[in-house]
Amino acid sequence: MKVSVKAAEANLSELIDAALSGEEVVIDKDSSTAVRIVPVQQSMPFKFGLLAGKVGEVPDFLEPMSEEDLAAWEGAA
Repeated sequence: MKVSVKAAEANLSELIDAALSGEEVVIDKDSSTAVRIVPVQQSMPFKFGLLAGKVGEVPDFLEPMSEEDLAAWEGAA
């Protein structure tokens, strides 16, 4: 649906409803397309535990390295 700025001012609520129902709403200004009204895409809320059971064992980064790992880290191995 194409409307002029003046018509959009008078019928904004109806234009929003039309856009929300999936209709393309375009507002023309001075005989050229100026604005397209589109619904805001709703983002999915973050869900805790989404990867539970899908990730392997996570190492304890605060645990001291073994002598073998330390030597490999320092480039001695």
